[in-house]
Amino acid sequence: MLIQLDKIDRAILGVLQENARISNVEMAERVGLSQSACLRRVNQLEHDGVIESYQAVISNRAIGQQITAIIQITLNGQSEAMLGEFEAAVERCPYIVACFLMSGASDYIIRINAKDMEHFEYIHKNWLSTLPHVFRMQSSFSMRVVVNRANIDMANL
Repeated sequence: MLIQLDKIDRAILGVLQENARISNVEMAERVGLSQSACLRRVNQLEHDGVIESYQAVISNRAIGQQITAIIQITLNGQSEAMLGEFEAAVERCPYIVACFLMSGASDYIIRINAKDMEHFEYIHKNWLSTLPHVFRMQSSFSMRVVVNRANIDMANL
C-alpha cells in the first residue's frame, strides 16, 4: 500500500534520517509542529510501516572489517522450493549483510564484510559454499566506497 506523505511527513523523515535519536522537543521545533502533533506523526509513520526500524550505522573500518565482497549467485533453477531453501539458508548466515533477488544474469546478489582475505576464505568455505542449489558464484571486491547511502532524499519524493 502506497502511503501518501505530505511536506511535514517528509520533513520528519529527513530529520530522523540525519539523527534518529533526536528528542521529540527538538524534532517538533525543526518541523514546525507542537510536540504532541509531532509525536503523533512519528507514531503514525511507524504504524504505517514508513519507518521500518531505527539503526546505528557502524563503521566497517572501525571494527576491522576491511573487505566488502559482492557475490553474484546463479541457482540451478528458480522453483519456489529452491528459492525458499536458498533464502532460508541466507538468513541463517551471520556474515551476509544484504541479499537481493535479482532480474538479469544472476539470481541473487549478496554483500559480505570480512576482516581480511583469510576471513573471507573462511566465510566462502564454511558458509557460501554450503548454500543450497548454487550453480555459479562470482565474487568481486570493493576497492573503496564512493557512495553508500542509507538515506532517501526526501526532497525528491
